[in-house]
Amino acid sequence: MTKILRACSVFKSLKHGITTCNRIQRPVWSLGKSGVRIFSSKAQTAQVILDDGTKMKGLSFGYPHSTAGEVVSGLLVQDYSHNYSHWNSVKSLGEWLNEEKIPALYGIDTRMLTKIVRDKGTILGKIEFEGDPVEFVDPNLRNLMAEISTKEVKIYGKGNPIKIVAVDCGIKHNIIRLLVKRGVELHLIPWDHDFTNMEYDGLFLSNGPGDPTLAKQLVANVHKVIQSNRPEPVFGICMGNQLTALAAGANCYKLPMGNRGQNQPVVNVMNGQAFITAQNHGFAIDSTTLPEGWKAMFVNANDGTNEGIVHETKPIFTAQFHPEAKGGPTDTEFLFDAFISLIKKGKGTSIASVMPAVPPPPERLKVSKVLVLGSGGLSIGQAGEFDYSGSQAIKALKEENIKTVLMNPNIASVQTNEVGTKQADTVYFLPVTPEFVTDIIETEKPDGILLSMGGQTALNCGVELHKQGVLEKYGVQVLGTPVSSIMATEDRQLFADKLLEINEKIAPSFAVENLEDAFQAAEKIGYPVMVRSAYALGGLGSGLCNNKEKLKEIGGNAFAMTNQILVEQSLLGWKEVEYEVVRDAADNCVTVCNMENFDPLGIHTGDSVVVAPSQTLSNEEYHMLRETAIKVVRHLNIVGECNIQYALHPSSLEYCIIEVNARLSRSSALASKATGYPLAFVAAKLALGIPLPNIKNAVSGKTTACFEPSLDYIVTKIPRWDLDRFHGASREIGSSMKSVGEVMAIGRTFEESFQKALRMCHPSVEGFVPRLPMKKVWSDDFDLQQDLAVPSITRIYSLAKALHSGISIDKIYELTAIDKWFLYRLKQIVTLEKELIKHNSETISDELLLSAVYSSCNPEVAIDTLAAEYPAVTNYLYSTYHGEEHDLEFNDHGIMVLGCGPYHIGSSVEFDWCAVSSIRTLRQLGKKTVVVNHNPETVSTDFDECDRLYFEELSLERILDIYEQEGCKGCIISVGGQIPNNLAVPLSKYGVNILGTNPMQIDRAEDRAVFSGVLDELQIAQASWMAVNSLEHPVVLTKFIEGAREVEVDAVSKEGKVLAHAITEHVEDAGVHSGDATLILPTQTISQGALEKVKIATRKISRAFEISGPFNVQFLVKGNDVMVSNLLQHV
Repeated sequence: MTKILRACSVFKSLKHGITTCNRIQRPVWSLGKSGVRIFSSKAQTAQVILDDGTKMKGLSFGYPHSTAGEVVSGLLVQDYSHNYSHWNSVKSLGEWLNEEKIPALYGIDTRMLTKIVRDKGTILGKIEFEGDPVEFVDPNLRNLMAEISTKEVKIYGKGNPIKIVAVDCGIKHNIIRLLVKRGVELHLIPWDHDFTNMEYDGLFLSNGPGDPTLAKQLVANVHKVIQSNRPEPVFGICMGNQLTALAAGANCYKLPMGNRGQNQPVVNVMNGQAFITAQNHGFAIDSTTLPEGWKAMFVNANDGTNEGIVHETKPIFTAQFHPEAKGGPTDTEFLFDAFISLIKKGKGTSIASVMPAVPPPPERLKVSKVLVLGSGGLSIGQAGEFDYSGSQAIKALKEENIKTVLMNPNIASVQTNEVGTKQADTVYFLPVTPEFVTDIIETEKPDGILLSMGGQTALNCGVELHKQGVLEKYGVQVLGTPVSSIMATEDRQLFADKLLEINEKIAPSFAVENLEDAFQAAEKIGYPVMVRSAYALGGLGSGLCNNKEKLKEIGGNAFAMTNQILVEQSLLGWKEVEYEVVRDAADNCVTVCNMENFDPLGIHTGDSVVVAPSQTLSNEEYHMLRETAIKVVRHLNIVGECNIQYALHPSSLEYCIIEVNARLSRSSALASKATGYPLAFVAAKLALGIPLPNIKNAVSGKTTACFEPSLDYIVTKIPRWDLDRFHGASREIGSSMKSVGEVMAIGRTFEESFQKALRMCHPSVEGFVPRLPMKKVWSDDFDLQQDLAVPSITRIYSLAKALHSGISIDKIYELTAIDKWFLYRLKQIVTLEKELIKHNSETISDELLLSAVYSSCNPEVAIDTLAAEYPAVTNYLYSTYHGEEHDLEFNDHGIMVLGCGPYHIGSSVEFDWCAVSSIRTLRQLGKKTVVVNHNPETVSTDFDECDRLYFEELSLERILDIYEQEGCKGCIISVGGQIPNNLAVPLSKYGVNILGTNPMQIDRAEDRAVFSGVLDELQIAQASWMAVNSLEHPVVLTKFIEGAREVEVDAVSKEGKVLAHAITEHVEDAGVHSGDATLILPTQTISQGALEKVKIATRKISRAFEISGPFNVQFLVKGNDVMVSNLLQHV
């Protein structure tokens, strides 16, 4: 099968066909910009559906609810799911295509095709079978609406009181449904029917395909109506907009690419309100040619093109977009209500008067100094994501020339750096508590305070300051979401009451303040029940209770931390879905990212595998939850960013709202990195009262921030736990978060993204394999079915073991409630692996190898927020085997900096601070930077911190790929902790120029036996030691020195010469790990003589290992005796 594009190269397809039809019925198509094409539209005649699959926000390919006339000529998709599992599915996409004789290909690099269309404009193409050639035909030369319009008058909603004549240019069925639902008797007439003398209450001009200038007779009829001054309202959609404008005397032109897809931002010129719309048009009206009496009503926020017109005195208005969208957002469905209101109110009614009331545009807040509250020390549920969000907020405020004061006692955070163009003007290393914040307010006299960037710590502190009257006393405005709204989301009873006000669905629940009331609530609801704490972090104090005893245990622990808990009906087994929502003070609202938990409800989202965009929701489910999110956020008066979490029934449209976080969160950081949309940066601007349409999309550099990102890839987040370090700790996971970090992987398919994430979590893991990390063995009492049924930190590997063992998908679903779509995709990995291990490099076929990787190259692809529909100015990248070309050229030859990977015990935000400091210094020196990291909580992965950012694995293979492709001049491995440090020697062996200490010297220091031997040669004292044999790693036993003090030297050397150093002392005696010890600077109990010995030994070690860069030496000091205990050759 061959896919051919005119004026482009010929694509010889080695891909896969979905359909098996022998003859193409409609072989030629017009290819527009990538986007979702709607199956139920007659207007799709002679077009191809080009879609990335992933960008469809996870819409399952199922049987279309309704079709009319010809639908599509061909279908190209990035990926295809052979097994569908949605509860509402009737048949597979492949079956439907086969019935309709529509050819389709999958495994196509749709991003590459999108870029071709973006650069060349709409082009012709065809799919043909070998030996059965077809000719190119340009459908735009035909009057397509004449081909698909009804041939006779049809009546819908007969007997309804309002009579509307609808001109059928290719009307969508949902338009008919929406009008009939509003009491309309709809008379559907052919496109060329003379309606000028017909009686009606309103005239509707429908959407339709093709060139509007070819419908001369219809334009003439509309012109007669306009000139006749008939009082009946006229409403046109899409083609109806173009026909009305032509009839009025304006000009029409063909767009280079067309505006297509479900996320086109449109602004109402009459009141400045913005909407997200579904569009699919290749022609537009030239607003500058509109005659007197007419004006633009809507404009596209991205490219400024016309999106609708209105007459200044007559009841005539149009929309270029689709307010009836299905699929697509329904934000502008109110236009049908406006049309009906115009009809009912009669002559003299202005169009503005029937539009929904819009609050007056807010004035920008007048603040000159803002206090930003940080999150304090890292803890489970509150980690590096708040360093990222706070840093972005400070950048946004400084860009608006506002002085910033930061309170955060976390010394390891980037935001607390003392100097820099992106740093706060003043930093206080003080606890974020009401008492200390009050003192700073008295001293600094800020006129604004930002509460949403410091997690639960900052939020709770802000609420308390509000209750105490501190903010009012000192005239400090809360920027963004008001405190009353914050309290409504945090107080469980207030939250439930607020949702009931708008008839939104929550699980049956009771907010209680003591255990006795909790027991009574549980009896009323019925066990099992879920307990949730108010004003809690990371699900702290929550849990599933199957009986009164468990409720007593969990409730008792919760009341030790809070004065209120919520006892609610358990929805265990329901899907968990999240939306990140942004709203400005002018009531413009968009959903930036939709995410789906791989695990069902019952596991905290921080401990769950999360996939973005959602993969198992139908269009109906997706937009039902999206509309609810916007409705809730507006009712709660959120200004800025928030997260809303749902429980969705796995086999119906029933849903419940779990909670709303009126602040930046870990999910926000994931959503921001997953989409490329700088949520915290935008939220800070919105907090100042700046409207969304006025904020630029910093990633594309050309579009507005008032949009919903398109994803032509799939993101998978997998948590990192370190519970194995705590002997006796339960490995089970639930509603209270236990993970200490997470990774984010990007791929063009779920399988690629998922396996990348597994490898990122643990360097010892090869992918979706039935083996535990770090070569650990399954316990003797391991019960596979029990491990599947009870969520734990190893369940992913148990899933692999189950599939390898031949346990059925149905049985695994019964045990786990994980959606079968995910299980089918995981089974494909196992099936392919079993086939691959039958072969070696000599026996494997090209077809099998290609099916494993989909492509013979490994291109670097950009995350641009718009799925290649607009050129991006940032270089936010990932690698994939599912593409055929790079998104950029490699001429920078920058310096590579390796990040820290997932946060875990022993490696946390301090390494991100080191990486960012290194990157910023390199850029100040005029060096281009290439960063590799996969931790979404980090500042180093922010969109503007480096010249090239790769969200990729920190593995030897991937780093070598990027290093070679970029032509890097060198690589810094000393600022990312142990993971990059361990790669020093292998990278060097493959020719990577490691900047800093020679990798061989790093290796010598890492080998404890070699290191101890060098100390003996240098006559540097150390505790008695002995090397012992081990099957896996060299082991050195060292005598423990009782009663010794521990001293550390952190230094920087160049070619062995120490240039700078600092000496700290542990408060605890030696034996406590430095990460768990209390350190003081300068030392307090160490004699000057001992300190001199420390300095001398440090210099000797630096020279012996020829250190260039940062290093740390740890000493034991007892009296004047000084002994070296350890050397680390990284920050």
